[in-house]
Amino acid sequence: MENKFELGSFIIRVVLGITFFIHGLVKFQGGVENTAGWFESIGIPGVLAYGVATVELVGGIMLVLGLFTRIVSILFAVIMVGAIIKVKLPIGFLGDGQMAGYELDLAFLAMAVMLAIVGSKAFALDQFIGKGNENNTTSVQ
Repeated sequence: MENKFELGSFIIRVVLGITFFIHGLVKFQGGVENTAGWFESIGIPGVLAYGVATVELVGGIMLVLGLFTRIVSILFAVIMVGAIIKVKLPIGFLGDGQMAGYELDLAFLAMAVMLAIVGSKAFALDQFIGKGNENNTTSVQ
């Protein structure tokens, strides 16, 4: 059962990482200043576009590699909450015919929250961080 869980969390981690990486890459390729302008047009400080694009791009790579999975997943969850509340919620769950609704954002949010809670050890660089400290812990009986 443990192996199935790890395989499942690995798949979610890689798919979420690739998806966010591509979203971040597109923001930079299209000119992140354009995204900043759009942010300002909807009442969000434009400077946040640079942070969001960077977190998506770098965080996506980190998630695929399994590096700081929980921290990156929390950042992705914050981005998704912002996207849902500020942009997608007024449009509705399925959208308005011109723009997609928040159904996919909600799925990404759920994936990010799951990874933030349980992590993902399979094929992850996280498992090597702090490995030397395992033997230095003491247990209270």
